[in-house]
Amino acid sequence: MAARKGINFRVIIKFLGILLLILSAFMFLSIIWSLNYKEPDAMNALLISGIFTAVTGVLFYITGFRHDHRNIHKKEGYLIVTLTWACITLFGALPFWISGAIPSYTDAFFETMSGFTTTGATILKDIEAMDKSLLFWRSTTHWLGGMGIIVLTLAILPILGVGGMQLFVAESPGTTPHRLHPRIQQTATRLWGIYVGLTATQTLLLMAGGMNFFHSINHAFSTIATGGFSTMNDSIAGFSPFLQYVVIFFMVISGVSFALHYYLLKGQFSRVTNNEELWFYLKIIAGFTLVITTGVFFTNQIGIEESFRASLFQTVSITTTTGFITADYMAWDNSIWFLIFLLMFTGGCIGSTSGGLKMIRVLVLIKNTRMELKRLIHPMAVIPVRIDRRAIPQTIITNFLAFFLLYVLLFFIGAAVMSFFDLGFESAIGASIGTLGNIGPAIGMVGPVSSYAEVPLAGKWVLSFYMLLGRLELFTVLLLFSPSFWKK
Repeated sequence: MAARKGINFRVIIKFLGILLLILSAFMFLSIIWSLNYKEPDAMNALLISGIFTAVTGVLFYITGFRHDHRNIHKKEGYLIVTLTWACITLFGALPFWISGAIPSYTDAFFETMSGFTTTGATILKDIEAMDKSLLFWRSTTHWLGGMGIIVLTLAILPILGVGGMQLFVAESPGTTPHRLHPRIQQTATRLWGIYVGLTATQTLLLMAGGMNFFHSINHAFSTIATGGFSTMNDSIAGFSPFLQYVVIFFMVISGVSFALHYYLLKGQFSRVTNNEELWFYLKIIAGFTLVITTGVFFTNQIGIEESFRASLFQTVSITTTTGFITADYMAWDNSIWFLIFLLMFTGGCIGSTSGGLKMIRVLVLIKNTRMELKRLIHPMAVIPVRIDRRAIPQTIITNFLAFFLLYVLLFFIGAAVMSFFDLGFESAIGASIGTLGNIGPAIGMVGPVSSYAEVPLAGKWVLSFYMLLGRLELFTVLLLFSPSFWKK
């Protein structure tokens, strides 16, 4: 067989065209709210943006029309995924910019990247002043980015053949994709089916608690995607305890692998109850909630239920990298918000919509450290690291170690870069981990009751890149900066 030639850029452009057409359809969908709330400026901005995005998508598709898209190779897969996220952000920012709701394109790009990567970091100071249709578009970016727009494309367009697996691997959160069906299209369809079902269920429960349909669907979009964009200036703080508990519940289950949701629906309960990562995830939430509740109760002079609810909410929101808030944890005792800062280095389960390191990596690294201590005592013993009673290959452990070290290195680099913009120590490390971990609200001037509005323009581009790095789990993006990637 002859050696393959270089990267087929026409296939990449063709696929970008398909994705832009899908993106434009969701822009047009947002216009419904413009009509309902009589928002002519927002409607014009969404209409112009949708048409421009659709026309560009058609031109891109025509450019690569004659090229076979069913056999995408690894290099094309990584390029498509990274370019897709950059491309949809460039176009997705247009409604905010054209409408004048966010006059600076840099700010509009930052807000949109935060939306698609489900980071939840915002530059808006008065969210409630924005037109409802633009708020819906803002929440829609979360919802599309949570499960992944490419996974959506695989679900609704069975056109990719074996190339679909390359895209699924490159975009899906976690270490390896869960194959729920031998055909990747069926896997994508089932994942999106669960995603839609959870969104609809939460919307109904929020409405049952007294929230209107508009706010319910927006908060459901943000919760299931573990994004954190709210339609209210005070996030979830102004809602009733019942509504807060509903949001907590759906944040927790959205931080669980969607493959486990599927197994639960299929009645395969043992695959859920025997999952070590799930139990580790729940223990982390329970343990930190207990400690933080105790601290809040004894230092803030509020009732035990309110202390518990505020502590549980913040713990779950940070662990799942959602970013909703009900309390200003920076106003709590220093030891408490330091614990919350530590939670920013965790994340949800593999295969969930959460960002961060992921619980499986943290668990494996802890187990590997424990095994290394045993090997020092028994150097001749063969002591494998086991997860779910299965030995983890050394290559996976090495990958996890490399990911962890690179993650920490990037965190320090990001903090150092942000310190050059005079953000101050707390704000610099907060902005770095808040964006790299796709958390959103962090500490310092980018804390829970603040925004990223005061970050300089250059800093917002750096943080936008960090959000992309975090969403695509570092390697997918950083591979493109490797000289060997571009060699034939």
